[in-house]
Amino acid sequence: MSTATNHPTAAALAADVRDGRRSAAQLVAAAQDLRARTHAGAMGLNAIIHPSSVPDLGPGTGPLAGVPVAIKDNLATLELPTSCGSRMLEGWVSPYEATAVRRLRSAGAIVVGKTNMDEFAMGSSTEHSAFGPSRNPIDPTRAPGGSSGGSAVAVAAGIVPIAIGSETGGSVRQPAAFCGIVGVKPTYGRVSRHGLVAFASSLDCVAPFGRTVDDAALALEVIAGADPLDATCADRPAPTLRAEPGRLDGLVVGVPEEYFPSSLDPAVRALTDRALDALRAAGATVRVVSLPHTAYAIPVYYILAPAEASANLARFDGVRYGLRVPGDGVQAMYGATRAAGFGPEVTRRILLGTYVLSAGYYDAYYRKAQAVRAHITADFDRTFADGVHVLFTPTTPTPAFALGAITDPYEMYLSDIYTVTANLAGIPGMSLPIGRIGGLPVGGQFLAARFDEATMFRAAYALEAALGPEAHR
Repeated sequence: MSTATNHPTAAALAADVRDGRRSAAQLVAAAQDLRARTHAGAMGLNAIIHPSSVPDLGPGTGPLAGVPVAIKDNLATLELPTSCGSRMLEGWVSPYEATAVRRLRSAGAIVVGKTNMDEFAMGSSTEHSAFGPSRNPIDPTRAPGGSSGGSAVAVAAGIVPIAIGSETGGSVRQPAAFCGIVGVKPTYGRVSRHGLVAFASSLDCVAPFGRTVDDAALALEVIAGADPLDATCADRPAPTLRAEPGRLDGLVVGVPEEYFPSSLDPAVRALTDRALDALRAAGATVRVVSLPHTAYAIPVYYILAPAEASANLARFDGVRYGLRVPGDGVQAMYGATRAAGFGPEVTRRILLGTYVLSAGYYDAYYRKAQAVRAHITADFDRTFADGVHVLFTPTTPTPAFALGAITDPYEMYLSDIYTVTANLAGIPGMSLPIGRIGGLPVGGQFLAARFDEATMFRAAYALEAALGPEAHR
């Protein structure tokens, strides 16, 4: 199976198009051909579920000139469905386009399709999709992670060099780790959420995948920046992130002890230690730190995110858009539509969120979770104020698990144990490959202070260069 390491970077492809060595039409045709060859069948990857038949090839200029990109199915596009991996919105086409998508097009990128995802971004394996699961291109019997699994697969399989996903609790970093590519969660407010179908509005981020650190940096530079269409988007210019790998003298890397419990897989620990040794060799100082409220992150996240989801998904009622199932009266129509349109995981989270927001439980659950979220955020603020520039941790506690192997929802939720903290605190994070266990990729995670993506990328460039081919072994 083809993997991302066999293919040119986005910047190299764009340079070829601008200089006339390749054409956008050739790149698009190659992406479409590879998508078709890897899509269907018993072990088909099922990465792009809504392919563009005749994409706009654009002007052939800009930082992403002619580069094929894929977009997660919960970001609005004008010419393709935005179904959110759900029967509730199957076939629905948006009347407007997401800001991130418009910025990609303006930079010369060509959208070749919409990618598979866990329904309404609720899941960690892309098994909760109304269009069937995606498969990991490294081992098609394994999950690619989620909820942005289709985007990760499209990049890892070499269909596109860059894809866009969304992150609410690790939905880009976790699949990036499982598929052996780079995934970046920006600071909350760094990238406009306009046109992103909301799951949990205080947590959601539009986030890029790339074959390399440089691909991810280029993509984030393009989609970031202030946007008057999103009131939560920070009034800051797009950051400058692309750089040559360099020394890390003066950089302090924090290693949070809570992310390295005695139960951590020794093989994951060994690869993480190897990465830390590479950072030391590049000049960084490594310091053990403590984030004492980490243990509360999963329960806090699975109170707050479902609570916000229950409110955001109330709009899907069969009245305004999407699926409508007739019933005997309006209330019966509501119930029949939502029962038919939502899958079991979405239903579970809506019910959980409605419960924690209900009278008599709001203070006991939701309000208390918000208070603990503030403590988790303060842990990070205190650590970065104490001279730590970036944190380094495993991205996930294990490599990719087998499709169908996890049936207990709580066990599935624990696959996000190292990623949800960044969403709760609103800080940037990214995953990049640091090695393999039994042929399966393992990701290492950098976390940085709010709006300090530049330092995070500086460390990632250096680590990627230091590990070299070892990151893919």
